[in-house]
Amino acid sequence: MTPSSAIEPEIAPIVWHDLECASYSADIEFWVELAQRSATGTGPCNVLDLGCGTGRVALPLARAGHRVTGLDLDATFAAELRRRAAAEDLPAGALTGDIRDFDLARPFDLVLATMQLLQLLVGREERLRALERARAHLRPRGRFAAALLDLSGEPTDGDYNPPLPEMSEVDGWVWSSQAIEVRMLDGNTAIALDRQRHAVSPDGKIAESESSVRLELLGPDELEDELAEAGLAPVARHPIPPTDDHVGSIVVIAERARA
Repeated sequence: MTPSSAIEPEIAPIVWHDLECASYSADIEFWVELAQRSATGTGPCNVLDLGCGTGRVALPLARAGHRVTGLDLDATFAAELRRRAAAEDLPAGALTGDIRDFDLARPFDLVLATMQLLQLLVGREERLRALERARAHLRPRGRFAAALLDLSGEPTDGDYNPPLPEMSEVDGWVWSSQAIEVRMLDGNTAIALDRQRHAVSPDGKIAESESSVRLELLGPDELEDELAEAGLAPVARHPIPPTDDHVGSIVVIAERARA
């Protein structure tokens, strides 16, 4: 007998985000260390977390004592970050905005673009707009850091071997998201990560859906050229090794000049 279909509850966007993005933690230790190194004097680091989501990076930074402001295009995610921070009495908040045109009218010690955020943008012009806004929000000698996907040795298209699904139980529902394919796009200048989603309600009904995320293939050399054009001087790179379930990444770090 085929289970009847269900409609996903309102919490679905947050659950899918947490399953597919917020469960990744291999880079957290590095971001905490970078914040510590980027602080002025002996006080906490003042961090701007671009594309903050529900707080995957912002909350650990706040738990380490840093002051964090998140920015996300999705108002639901920003509200959830604020709720989670308030529940732990953490120095973190979140605003809704577009990384290509935001203006918070205050400087930060460190601006982060984690988990391939820049690769979600379409083309060099969009990235430059985001980088210029990041620079405008840095104090002199403040740092910007962005993570780029590292596909070295990783299979794509027909060679891709899907991992086991990511699963959780929330509000009596059982949620499952599985990456099923990585497709090359646009003359091998971008990839699409396709996922199948299943949500099983407490009474056994199933909601099925699909998700696809497009990422432009951007290397650290190209990003460093764009950083320089935006007025940020590249100063370092840091690898984040792959895990059993996630590919590795390369963090590119740049600095705003004193002027």
